[in-house]
Amino acid sequence: MTQTQAPPATVVTPPAKTARTEDVPKLLNRWQVLAVLACLVFAALTAGLQALAWHANRAAADNTEQLVRVQNIQSTLFRADALATTAFLTGGLEPPEQRAAYDDAIETVTRQITEAAEAQPADREALADLSAAVTDYNATIAQARANNRQGFPVGAEYLRTASTGLRDTSVEGSAIPIAKALVAANAERAEDELGAQHPFLILLPGLAALGLLFWVNRKLAQRFRRRINLGVAAAALTVAALTVVAVVVAAVQAGNNNDLEAGSYRASYRESTARTAANDAKANESLRLISRGSGQVYEDRWDAASEVVLTNASNETVPLWQDYVTVHEQIVALDEGGRYDAAVRLSTTTDAEGSTARLDAFDTRSQEIITASGAETTDALRSGNTGILVLAIVTLLLGIAAAGMAVWGIGLRRREYA
Repeated sequence: MTQTQAPPATVVTPPAKTARTEDVPKLLNRWQVLAVLACLVFAALTAGLQALAWHANRAAADNTEQLVRVQNIQSTLFRADALATTAFLTGGLEPPEQRAAYDDAIETVTRQITEAAEAQPADREALADLSAAVTDYNATIAQARANNRQGFPVGAEYLRTASTGLRDTSVEGSAIPIAKALVAANAERAEDELGAQHPFLILLPGLAALGLLFWVNRKLAQRFRRRINLGVAAAALTVAALTVVAVVVAAVQAGNNNDLEAGSYRASYRESTARTAANDAKANESLRLISRGSGQVYEDRWDAASEVVLTNASNETVPLWQDYVTVHEQIVALDEGGRYDAAVRLSTTTDAEGSTARLDAFDTRSQEIITASGAETTDALRSGNTGILVLAIVTLLLGIAAAGMAVWGIGLRRREYA
């Protein structure tokens, strides 16, 4: 019996693995998109930050001007009150020059309220309230004058009501509390804008763009065995140079703004604070004499105002204030010594030995310093600001050019592969 032999088993060999091929054109396209985006986003962000810095300096200049304006409104209101109370001491018809000075002060306040409302829309509502308060104050002073001319004692009460109402923080719509709030708001805005230069923030887009460009160059080097891609390297150098320049400019501007804030800006702010307090003190000097024997509360207010002047006045105006203080002390001594009429004469006379002339000397010099310091601040902010805007435009254009360099460099590798 023959056995049938089984056919040999068929050996099935698995198919050989095909090597995975890279789609080089697609890779190049992806790397190109990344490089271009790195350059364009860098240019947009850096130029945008520079534009914001340019705008911040313009806003700081505008807000500093508004701050000087509202501080002058506040100081001039106290000046008007000092003139009104001093003139009241003379009795009967007040001296024409003092009446003219008071009217000029009120007119200045009214004009500057209008200018301030046009310059800063955010202040308009408060300035409208301030304008109404000034109108009420002026009307009450007019009533005080009318009664004083006729020798009615109620005139003194009207004057005290007007002067106290000007300062009263417990009554809504009082002029000086509104003015102080406006000063605080504009000082905060100005100082915020002065501090709006951020060198470190401008550094970040450049570092991010350089990191991406380095990664693209590395991938190209690995694939094409060339260490540096000229186009990508040129783009990176452009980004690096722009970043360095932008950071240096921002750092210099930040330093300049800090110097301005500590220098001319602070000098204007402090001198204006001293001028306001000085005129407040003079008004309280007159109110003390008007009250005759019950004016200690006004002397206490004078002391507080004098302390503010000494704390804030410049080296130029402190001696002028001390000249006034010397005369004020003589007035107090005369009043307390029973020589009331002599005290009134020394307080109301416009001669050089009187307190009015001494205060006028302080007020005039103080106002000159405020004007000069404020102008120095705003001029410096505006004159040095154009370069930042030019640099923003240059950064945007060169960023676009850097993107073109990257496209050109990757295009070289694309032609090599083809």
